[in-house]
Amino acid sequence: MPTLGGMTDLFQLFAVSAVVMGISQTIAKERISAPIRERLGGMDTWFGYLMSCPYCVSHYVAFALVPLTGTYPIRVVVGGWVGSVLSWFLSSILVTVIAAFYRVLFWFVDESQGLVRRRQRTEEEEIATKQLVRKKVAQELPPEQRDEPPAADTH
Repeated sequence: MPTLGGMTDLFQLFAVSAVVMGISQTIAKERISAPIRERLGGMDTWFGYLMSCPYCVSHYVAFALVPLTGTYPIRVVVGGWVGSVLSWFLSSILVTVIAAFYRVLFWFVDESQGLVRRRQRTEEEEIATKQLVRKKVAQELPPEQRDEPPAADTH
């Protein structure tokens, strides 16, 4: 049974992972950071690729946020500075992996929303097409077969 401290630690782990996912997505994909990615050469250069890949960026963000937030879910038995570095490194990797799962979940949510928008757009296009076809057919019909009244004779 987790203690309150354990639940708090678990919440912090998932919260920091969510923050890592959000920041890395913003850096790698959003318009606000596009000039940085372009300056680094975009997907065509090594550095540009590292800044255009949300998973890659999440490592850098996690490496910075884990010590800043004190989120160390993985503790190692090795002591001293080696143990501290290993705990930081492994905890950062765990945060990155959880952030990757969040990214997949958000992709499914975003993709499903995209499917709904595409379906609505398709239905609207189908309705507009049917209206155009009806209008064209109506124009090609002789006046006596149209729904509208025939044009008045001007004798």
